[in-house]
Amino acid sequence: MAKGNTADVRPAIDAALVGRLVGSQFPRWAGLALEPLLPGGSDHVIYRLGTELTVRIPRHAGAIGQAAKESVWLPRLAPHLPLAVPVPVAVGEPAFGYPWPWAVSRWLDGEVATVDALGDSSAAAVELAEFLTALWGYDPGAVPADPAGAGLSAGSLADRDRDTRAAVARIAREGGPFDPAAMTELWDAALAAPAWPGPPVWFHGDFHTGNVLMSRGRPGAVIDFGDLGVGDPARDLIIAFTLMSAGSRAAFRTALGVDDATWTRGRGWALATGLNAYSAYAAGNPRVAAQTTRQITRALTG
Repeated sequence: MAKGNTADVRPAIDAALVGRLVGSQFPRWAGLALEPLLPGGSDHVIYRLGTELTVRIPRHAGAIGQAAKESVWLPRLAPHLPLAVPVPVAVGEPAFGYPWPWAVSRWLDGEVATVDALGDSSAAAVELAEFLTALWGYDPGAVPADPAGAGLSAGSLADRDRDTRAAVARIAREGGPFDPAAMTELWDAALAAPAWPGPPVWFHGDFHTGNVLMSRGRPGAVIDFGDLGVGDPARDLIIAFTLMSAGSRAAFRTALGVDDATWTRGRGWALATGLNAYSAYAAGNPRVAAQTTRQITRALTG
């Protein structure tokens, strides 16, 4: 690795480091119990701090903007959303050899949504559609003229074209559980679908099963806004293919009222992100393998 290049840095993170970071920068929380949340995420190591707080420590350079992004934008969005979202409390600074900003948020009660619990629930699907309707409909005047300059995501399906086709080619070459011809057909259709006709809207950007928390058997909160941005809302349709069955997916689509082109682009987002995670993690992680196989298969089905 070239000197100064931090793209591939993966710092060692443990409870001792997290305790030192918290204790030195936020003495009022020094000594609170730290409990790792497992399996955690691909972007962050997460600890529960005491009973009311959560500490999120980026694992790699690609995740280092989330602390600042959530602290700026979530307080503005939260009052307009029907489900709970993280409440940022503090942003920590690099220290003790750890190189990046990190975040402290309020603890959100709930369990990660599962297909077994919510997959067949049309009521849950409608509630998630109502969340997206509120997010997408948040005051367009609040959308920054320069999203990237405001730390927000944009991007398009076309940006993922090379990596997606490479993943399809690798599966065709090495074998796998998916039909390369069907994936290519869907991907071509998604790229060819008419673009979002309206002004840019707010999107979550990573709206999948793992980022929805359940409370009393229904959706209670949405977490992990690291890909929050403005642009085409189709990328938020990923949830339909990670969580929902055919029946609840139909209820979700009806509640959202999206057109065929947006739905096709959403299937493209589900395919691209599913292939990315499958290629990166499935070989060594049976849980990810099952999740991404379901996501890709359902995206192909529609």
